[in-house]
Amino acid sequence: MKFGIFYEHQLPRPWREGDEQRLFNEALDQVQLADELGLDYAWEVEHHFLEEYSHSSAPEVFLAACSQRTKNIRLGQGIRQVIPQYNHPARTAEVIATLDLVSNGRVDFGTGESSAELELGGFGIPVNKKREIYLEATEQIANILAMDPYPGYEGKYFSMPCRNLVPKPVQKPHPPLWVACSQRDTIRMAARLGIGALTFAFVDPLEAKDWVDEYYSIIKSDQCVPIGHAVNANICMVSSFSCHEDREQAVRRGLEGFEFFGFALGSLYGFGEHRPGRTNLWENFQKAQAQKRALDSTDYNNALSGAAGGIGTPQDLSEHLRKFADVGVDQVTFIQQAGNNRHEDICHSLELFAAKVMPEFKANEAEREAAKQAELAPYIAAAMARKQFMKPLADSEIPTFEALGRRITEESRNQKASIYEKPSAG
Repeated sequence: MKFGIFYEHQLPRPWREGDEQRLFNEALDQVQLADELGLDYAWEVEHHFLEEYSHSSAPEVFLAACSQRTKNIRLGQGIRQVIPQYNHPARTAEVIATLDLVSNGRVDFGTGESSAELELGGFGIPVNKKREIYLEATEQIANILAMDPYPGYEGKYFSMPCRNLVPKPVQKPHPPLWVACSQRDTIRMAARLGIGALTFAFVDPLEAKDWVDEYYSIIKSDQCVPIGHAVNANICMVSSFSCHEDREQAVRRGLEGFEFFGFALGSLYGFGEHRPGRTNLWENFQKAQAQKRALDSTDYNNALSGAAGGIGTPQDLSEHLRKFADVGVDQVTFIQQAGNNRHEDICHSLELFAAKVMPEFKANEAEREAAKQAELAPYIAAAMARKQFMKPLADSEIPTFEALGRRITEESRNQKASIYEKPSAG
């Protein structure tokens, strides 16, 4: 199984001068450390206006900085908002290609549409149309990345004339495609589209088996028709994370941050209401925690079940992660930068995890991956055969576009000619 770290860039109130700068620099140090320790992925989300929960509105900038401080870890846009009102498809393709170049081919392209009113409403995106818009944009971004030239497209939500993307990505035909999944239905969609499932839902390992089995059964069926120019059959699931030799210390260092992550997510996407620049999520969370503590004190031996299973001793984490590996999960990515979790504690957890837990899962990873690819190869070939590719243009069909200056000169010349050609009065 592979392992990743995941960033929202959370920053609970109150905010002090320099806090955001510190947050980003500490995250860069953590990604560099993860690379040195041999973790496989660093995922960075794109969100807008989600104060405290996510100060990550330009993930491509952060990941570009990561690319210059790392050598091997893959850098995932987990995700980039692909709906045109967020990011024009051509701009998304340019960003992904450029990031792939500066990272020497280490980019994974996670896609998403969002379901937060603060984001969707901020960009004027109709909620009832967002899935349709997402599907159209994702398919065309893959075409823009892979085709030379892009023939142009007249769609329902996106249109663009023939153009040729420069630069081109290192990975051909394009970096691996993923989609953010928070519900079982989106897992099914990911499999039907032939793309990786980034499951940002805290699924118990026993439930994960059903998700994995269904995902791969669809990949192997005639329902799978790739949206991109390649199939990326992978399931990644998120987990809480805090590792210490002493279980109580692991809980003290990581549980509150993870619980804030869940509270903020629920408030922004589900039950809350928000006044931009004024709502204090951390204060609201503390009030909710006080009520919870009044009803039930923390039992450190039982705090590690379910979604909190990634918090504990190295042995606790091994047992938790083995359950995911046993049901066929390809990658687990850790929510470690959450709430007010401290930088030094995150680094200590990563170091202990890499030393005491990760080797068990790395020992046979190459063989597992090779066997998986061999098993899936005929199904992927059949899926690619079902795909209806956009028709490339023959050289004779590629349109010619006049430079603006030339066009203005021609129009001016034609206007003057028309004046001189008018018959004189009388």
